[in-house]
Amino acid sequence: MEHGMAKTVRFHELGPADVLRIEELPVGEPGPGEVLIQVAAFGINRSEVQMRTGEYPLVDAQLPSGLGKEAVGFIRAIGPDVDDFVTGERVATLPCFDMSEYSVYAEQAIVPAFSLVRPPDSLPNTLAAAVWQQYLTAYGPLVLYSNLQEGDAVLITAATSSVGTGAIRMAKMLGANVIATTRSGEKAQALLDTGADHAVVTSTENLVERVHEITNGEGARVILDPISGPILEELVACASYRGAIFLYGRLDSRPTLFPLVQAMTKAVAVQGYTLWEIVNDDQIKERAVADINNWTGEGRLTPQIDRIFELDDIVEAHRYMESNQQVGKIVVRVNSPG
Repeated sequence: MEHGMAKTVRFHELGPADVLRIEELPVGEPGPGEVLIQVAAFGINRSEVQMRTGEYPLVDAQLPSGLGKEAVGFIRAIGPDVDDFVTGERVATLPCFDMSEYSVYAEQAIVPAFSLVRPPDSLPNTLAAAVWQQYLTAYGPLVLYSNLQEGDAVLITAATSSVGTGAIRMAKMLGANVIATTRSGEKAQALLDTGADHAVVTSTENLVERVHEITNGEGARVILDPISGPILEELVACASYRGAIFLYGRLDSRPTLFPLVQAMTKAVAVQGYTLWEIVNDDQIKERAVADINNWTGEGRLTPQIDRIFELDDIVEAHRYMESNQQVGKIVVRVNSPG
């Protein structure tokens, strides 16, 4: 079947945002286990900026390369061996595929059927495109591994990112006492407005002192950190006895040295973590998807959208991501008014 041409974002070399090109490319036919979707909106994630610049630690770009793994849209065609979906359905993609093989920065995109879920009808497209990266990332540390109790202190660093704001809202929904950090004093109030109980401006405040002041000397039971590098020593000092630190990113490229003695003394667990731990286990993935769909469908969790761009403005959208001005998710609207 002929599916025509579609605007598709690709880059032919590594570099700054202006290496991104919008190209008119023929739309292929989905193969076995694949589905073609008409993209309504997609979310932008830090990993896509890193892949464009050659700094993404998990996979190298195969040039020319597409980008994107988190989208919502409508099924146009279904490949062989796909029995769970029908043409015309609205679906969202879990960010659980390799961007060197599949990408969603496009008007139409072929994606693996195993990545598809049905978003709640109550979520408009721009919100449905902003759910899965942030909430699946937060789900592991806050739900799967921690068994949070009412009043437990949770420390979230670099909290103005989409994962950070998502983790704030999920932790608050679970009854935690949330401490969020930012380097910018101008963003502190935005973190409080998002739902954090406390905002610590690390450029002017001592993080360890503030955490222990807030927790009456006990420290944070759970810590989510996308920075890594030298901050790990501070985080161990911030942790409670038998606290847990989840490192889910590497924004700081300097070596992450493990403060062994301090961690041993406090019995602190430090765990590297990605959302792949959720999506690679079918039972855990099913539970996480059901929980997150219920919470977002009921309005208990709502993604925080910072700004919405149009597809033709993709270069500007990436530049905005790199400016670090945002508090929440950056979304690109493609074929949708909502």
